[in-house]
Order: sequence, then structure tokens, then C-alpha cells
Amino acid sequence: MRINADWINDPDLQQLLRLLDQAGHRALLVGGCVRNALLLVPIDDIDIATDAHPERVIVLAEAAGLRVVPTGFDHGTVTVVSGSKSYEVTTFRRDIATDGRRATVAFATDIAEDAARRDFTMNALYADYQGEIIDPLGGLPDLRARHVRFVGDPHARIREDFLRILRFFRFHACYGDPMFGLDPEGLAACAELSGGIETLSRERLGHEMRKLLAAPDPAPSLAAMQASGVLAQVLAGADSRAVAPLVHLEDGMPPSHLRRLAALGGADPAKALRLSRSDARQLGILRDAIGTPAAAAELAYRHSAETAADIVLLRAALLEHPLPEGWKRDIARGSSARFPLRAADLAERFSGPALGEKLRESEARWIASGFQLSREQLIT
Repeated sequence: MRINADWINDPDLQQLLRLLDQAGHRALLVGGCVRNALLLVPIDDIDIATDAHPERVIVLAEAAGLRVVPTGFDHGTVTVVSGSKSYEVTTFRRDIATDGRRATVAFATDIAEDAARRDFTMNALYADYQGEIIDPLGGLPDLRARHVRFVGDPHARIREDFLRILRFFRFHACYGDPMFGLDPEGLAACAELSGGIETLSRERLGHEMRKLLAAPDPAPSLAAMQASGVLAQVLAGADSRAVAPLVHLEDGMPPSHLRRLAALGGADPAKALRLSRSDARQLGILRDAIGTPAAAAELAYRHSAETAADIVLLRAALLEHPLPEGWKRDIARGSSARFPLRAADLAERFSGPALGEKLRESEARWIASGFQLSREQLIT
């Protein structure tokens, strides 16, 4: 089996792969780029695995005039800049010890050892510079079936890094066959070892959950997380029931991790997932507005068209209501509306708190009129 794609023939990539190959080393594409190429989905990063030690990679690359950055030298990784592109080159490794968050590794020469330390069989696929697939662990059948399966013993893989519990659900959401369901052995191991999630940093949890929630349809994975007790470990009080109807109502809209996170609920998602300030603020707006009486047009006027759409969809999914008739038209109208009154227009008659109160009252009248009242009508 062979990868046939333009990116693998890129001259910058080929230069680096052939450089190592011609020096007597194995230089193989690995992981996500191979998996995604075979699934015909976009490639994010291109990673290279080699039996050359990082010192050797640096010598060969610099001799060829390439720039090298020792980004993870102690773990066998250097970043090589070839042409206008950067590639992570990592020496084959095997785990010596793990503590559920990080691993102590030793360099290896056997590709099977390197593959055995990876998380899922569909991520343990390699390809040479010609695109020829190398499958040391028999992961191709799993990839063809879109079956997300741990490499070897699921319990052992999870104990090496408890974040793999979340990755298991995320990979099923992104690459799994929804008709097949989640791998039962993997799901059972995730449920049994879910307590290990509390050892992970909130930054890592947040990063992984954002990716999961941005999947085309995370609802089946989130439902399985809830049933297995994993979701409660990640986000106390969360409930996945509204996510499936929300995804249905989105009807092809670009996925939004914040919209779906708002549907999950939970005690304090901003803290639990260490959201950025902007994300925490936006999530607060969505959650607070769900129970307010503000209509779609007013929401768009006060926030934005995108925020208003999110709130309308969340209300329908969480409250089990149909979408309001003409909601998209109302959002477009509200987002373009501009309040015609300014404080200076009322300054002759009002000041201080009374001025602010009069402005708020006038704005409410203007909104209630469907943004129709003019400046003159509001002043009188």
C-alpha cells in the first residue's frame, strides 16, 4: 500500500528524508500524516521517525545547509528547517518508565519498539520517502475499519499517560466509525482508570477537550464518556444529552468547541479546563443568555451575529424547543442595527445616573420597536 499525495513529493520534505536515507539511516513518516493521508483527510503536521540519534541528525542536516533547532533533544527530537518548512525528527524510542503524565525513554533501533510505545494502532503506521506503508503492528485493518484501538494492553497504554483516555474518545469522534461504536476493551479500561485523570494538568485537559468538542460530531463519544464516568472526572456536573440535538441543529455550521461546551454545562468549565480569558468570557455570555428572554435580533445587536446564533441553537437544544421562525433573518437585522441616540442628545435634560437610566430606557424602547424608532422619536 502506498500514499499517493502531492505533499509527500514536496522537494523540501524529500530532501530531508533522502538525506537521512542516503546516510544509511531509516527515515520514515509516522503518525498523523500517514493516518490522515490514508483516510483522505487534511494533513496537519508531518513527523519523521528515524534510527539516527539526534546528534547524528544535527550533523547531517547542518552539513547539508539546513537549520536545526533542538526542540526536544533529551527525548530524541530535533526540528529541522528544510526550505520554508519545519519538520520534527525523532529518534526511535522505547519507554523505560512512566508515571501517567510523562515517560522516561531510551533510544531504539527497532521500528517495532518505536511503534509499541504509541497510543493507537492507527497511529503506529509509517511510510518511507516513496510513500510505501510500513505496518509493524497490523494497524491497517483497524484504520480501514475506522476502529480506534489501543496498541497492546489498553490498561498499560493508559497508565503510561492518562491523557490517552481523552484521546481515545477524541479519536473515535474524529476518525472512528459511528456505526461500529467504541472499542469495548478500550472503553472498559478508560472507565476503570478514569481516576487517573485528576493527575493531569487542567491545561492538558482543556487542550484535549477543545479538540474533541471541535470534532464533526462529538455526541457519541461524549455520551460514552458520561456513561463510563470519564466525563464527570473531567467536568463535574456536565451532561452530554443536549449535544446530539445541538449538532443536528447546527446543520453544517462550523463546529464551535465553546458552543458545545456550553451545551455540556458543568460546575465551572472555565476553571476545570483552564480556558483563556476570552474563551471564559464568551462561554459566560452563552451560558448566561440561554435563560434570558432576549430574542435573536436583540442578542445579535448586543453581542454579534455568531454569538446570537450560538445562543439560539443552545436554547433549542437544551430547552427542547424548535428554532424560532425567521431567526437567521432576525439575527442579520439585529447585527446591523445601530442605536441612534447618544448621551449628548439628552444632556440638556438629564445628567448623572438619570442620564444613564434614560439612555437604557430609550434603548429598550428602540429594541422593542424592532429598531425602528428614530432619534427624534426617542428624544421626545
